[in-house]
Amino acid sequence: MNKLAITTAVAGAGLVTLSIAPLTARAHPAEPATGLAWSPCTEESLGGLECAALRVPLDHADPRGAQISLALSRARHTGTTGYQGALLVNPGGPGGTGRDFALRVANHLPADLRAAYDVVGFDPRGVGGSSPALSCDPGYFKPVRPDYVPRTPALESAWLSRSAAYAQACGRKYGSFLSHLTTVDAVKDMEAIRAALGEQQINYYGASYGTYLGAVYATLFPARVRRMVLDSSVRPSGVWYTDNLDQDRAFEGNINALFAWIAKYDAAYHLGTTAQAVRDSFFAARQKVAAVPAGGVVGADELDDTFLIAGYIDLGAYWPYLANALARYQAGDVASLVEAYNRFGATTDDNGYAVYNAVQCSDVRWPRDWARWRRDNGRLYTAGFRFETWANAWYNAPCAFWPAGSGRPADVGRTRDLPPVLLFQATNDAATPYAGGVEMNRRLAGSRLVIEDGGRTHGIVQRGNACVDEKFTAFLATGTLPPNRSHCARLPEPVPPSTAAVRPLTADVFPPVLRRP
Repeated sequence: MNKLAITTAVAGAGLVTLSIAPLTARAHPAEPATGLAWSPCTEESLGGLECAALRVPLDHADPRGAQISLALSRARHTGTTGYQGALLVNPGGPGGTGRDFALRVANHLPADLRAAYDVVGFDPRGVGGSSPALSCDPGYFKPVRPDYVPRTPALESAWLSRSAAYAQACGRKYGSFLSHLTTVDAVKDMEAIRAALGEQQINYYGASYGTYLGAVYATLFPARVRRMVLDSSVRPSGVWYTDNLDQDRAFEGNINALFAWIAKYDAAYHLGTTAQAVRDSFFAARQKVAAVPAGGVVGADELDDTFLIAGYIDLGAYWPYLANALARYQAGDVASLVEAYNRFGATTDDNGYAVYNAVQCSDVRWPRDWARWRRDNGRLYTAGFRFETWANAWYNAPCAFWPAGSGRPADVGRTRDLPPVLLFQATNDAATPYAGGVEMNRRLAGSRLVIEDGGRTHGIVQRGNACVDEKFTAFLATGTLPPNRSHCARLPEPVPPSTAAVRPLTADVFPPVLRRP
């Protein structure tokens, strides 16, 4: 879902845990005889992993027909005993690459779990190292673009033309392939991966859109699930048009939280002592760059895209860095805003966006009447949801013109014999709002939901929250589940450095973010 994104009263049930035995006959699976040819990965970003390719049918209903290739990675288990099988992982998107995600997950697992699990990542069909890999218009996000907010008929017409042209370009380049890029197609690929790994059952950890992949897999292949963790769940009943409208409301809450945080530290940033004052400063900057793009690069859209990261995560140095960039721009330093855009807002990879559209536009039928889009998004914008509404609308607008047919999504949870699934959800997640976790908990019978109260980060597992990570690792280690609707306190908000100067930028300062391609 876009910027791969409401609360009910919940109560904890104490500290009782429930141990669920694996559905295999023995305590641990036997090490399988894999049918894949693994060898050291050649890409620098996949250093330490093994890679392999798997041929699968383009159309799973025609297994002898045309074939495509899936790119896989593996962090092999380090132990000699107690093997617990393959842990298949996916970071979301749609369109996100999964092979490098395997490295991130493996590197954050405790030693006993690294010893017990092969962590297997995959680039879904059309993505990254898989073949063919989609790219419809590599220059689509080149700055400076027309303002997202269609204040004039000319701006609306410009974006409609761009959106239609993108969809048409995808149709010209990929034709019938676009009809085989649905979530259900990817789920059947996951089943083929399981079989190629030689596993009777699969363990799975999916985040963001990866939760929808996992939930559909569990619905279609429940007997093949051993242990499954879904982190920051998509709301299945909203795919995809309604879910994106829900995001607009949630992102407004998170950007306002950023503005309130900046106001709290006005001594450092001098952008206003109230959230409204900082908000006014941001939108004044937006109006300014719409007229004169900063450095000839950062216009209104590019500013929105840069600050969108604040809606995904409030850990590390993201909020201080963005606050500093805005403050310096308001003080006359244009370069700071350009640097922030290049770091957080620039989109240079069309592959992720092409697959994002190919999956979501084909999963379900989107409204084809643009009047509905104008009405629904116009109402949200007028109601005060100004930050992300029109940016999100245009990000998804190719679906109004998509040249491939649409399918019917799986009825998530309508299945039997599914073992308990462990769910994690932050109450203020914007990319996949909290209601998604509640609905997934209801649909997946026997599942357990862990709630991070007040959390604003999208993807809360392996973020340093001990309460969350202990439940995650206990489940993978022994199948132990917490009570349903257990609660964890959120991690503290960041504190700005003693001065507003930007410190050296490292990976630990900016932890990875699960976001749109």
